[in-house]
Amino acid sequence: MPTLPRLRAMRVARGCVVAIDVFVDSSVPGLPTPVQFEPWLRAALSAAGSNPDESGLSLCLRIVDETEARELNLAYRQRDYATNVLSFASEVEIPGCRHVGDIVVCAPVVCREAAEQGKAMAAHLAHLTVHGCLHLLGFDHQTDEEAKQMEELEVQVLAELGLPDPYQWSPRAEADAQNHEACSNG
Repeated sequence: MPTLPRLRAMRVARGCVVAIDVFVDSSVPGLPTPVQFEPWLRAALSAAGSNPDESGLSLCLRIVDETEARELNLAYRQRDYATNVLSFASEVEIPGCRHVGDIVVCAPVVCREAAEQGKAMAAHLAHLTVHGCLHLLGFDHQTDEEAKQMEELEVQVLAELGLPDPYQWSPRAEADAQNHEACSNG
């Protein structure tokens, strides 16, 4: 079995190991490395009021291809297609620690969406990683008020990371061409 690119960022906080696990299990070329995902997750945790270095949180992020994303979406949401991001909140507690859950991002779907929307793939991937993390922390978009609050927080986090507002992004021909080529090679 091949070894997956993986990051396990561990910190000791108040006697608890804080872990962010990132697994990249996708054939899409040009994806960020596992290490590049950690700041996106830490920024989302921090913006939502959870200091990942002090609160004993852990989470797992997996970057997958369409087959796995479709299977998970069907099994857990009864929707027979691959979606861009799924979040599985958890309330598993170990004394002094809390695993907030798992995020699954479908790289081919994100790549296609980025190309269609004229966004850089890495920026769209960062947005959906932050979006999934906020879901784990209790944010949602079922009502207009919830959606507004969640979107504002996403925009704030992405701005702090030096990324543009994903809801106001103007199409860029260069990003579109790069994404088209990257998605076609996968």
